Amino acid sequence: MDPLIELSAVTFGYGAAMSLEDIDLHLHPGQFAALVGPSGAGKTTLLKLVLRLLGPTDGRIYQRTRPRVRLAYVPQLETVDWSFPITAEEVALMGIDHRLNMWPWPRGSERRRARAILEQLEIGDLAQRHIRDLSGGQQQRVFLARALIAEPELLVLDEPTTGVDMRSAENIFHWLTDLNRQGMTILLTTHDLNMAAAHVPWVVCLNRRIVAQGPPEQVFTEALLSETYRGDIVVIRQDNMIFAQQRPHAHGYRDVLPQPVAGGLPDHDSPTAVVSS
Repeated sequence: MDPLIELSAVTFGYGAAMSLEDIDLHLHPGQFAALVGPSGAGKTTLLKLVLRLLGPTDGRIYQRTRPRVRLAYVPQLETVDWSFPITAEEVALMGIDHRLNMWPWPRGSERRRARAILEQLEIGDLAQRHIRDLSGGQQQRVFLARALIAEPELLVLDEPTTGVDMRSAENIFHWLTDLNRQGMTILLTTHDLNMAAAHVPWVVCLNRRIVAQGPPEQVFTEALLSETYRGDIVVIRQDNMIFAQQRPHAHGYRDVLPQPVAGGLPDHDSPTAVVSS
C-alpha cells in the first residue's frame, strides 16, 4: 500500500542550526503513530514538515496527490489566543472548508454536524460556552472537534494531552484509538511515554534524528529511551504493560537544608529551603 506521506533523508534547519537530520518516515493509511522525545528534539518541526508548513533544507517529502490527502491539525493549547471571543461551537465550525460553500456563514447541516461531534466528544452541553471558560481537557476536545468536522484522512496533533489531568488524557487517547479503528490515520507528539505505550501501536523515538521506531514493546527499552532522552530512563514491564520514567536522583535531607553562612547563622534575608516534617 502506498504511503500517504513519506519523508526521505529529510534535513531541516533554522538558519545554520540543524533541527532535524536524515529523517526517513512513512505514514500509511490507517496508521497510528506517536513521536516521542525531549523538548527541543524537533517533534513540532517534524509535524510542520508533514503538514507542508515548512519545506526541507535537504531530502524529499512525498504526499499523495490523487486523491489529495485531507489533513487536519490540532495545535498545542498554549499557542491559542484565549482572549478571542468565540464559543465552543464556533471553534468547531472553523474546521469547515468554506471554499465549498458560497455563503460566508455555516449552513444548518454544518451546525448540526458540529453539535453531533461535540456530543460525541461529551461536550455538547458546552457548545455555547466561551472557549476561555472551559477546562484544559474541554478545550482540547473542542479543538479536536474542529479537526474532525473536516473529515480528515490524516489527523495531526501536537501534544494533545498537555495541561490536562490523567483521566482527561486517558479519554483523549481512547477517542483517538476509536477514530483510528474507524480508518483515520493519526500522527501525534507526546511527552507521556506511558500513554503512548498503552495506546499507540507505532512509536518514533526522535532527538534531531530518528533513534528508533516500531511497536512500543520493541523500542521502549532502557537503552533506546536513554539514548533518545540523553538521560537514565527506567523501563518496567508488568502484566503486559510498559512504564517508563527517568531514574530519580538520590537526595538526602542535608541536600535541601539551608547552608550555614561563614561566621554564624544563615542570612534570613536570603532565600532558604523549607523542610517540612
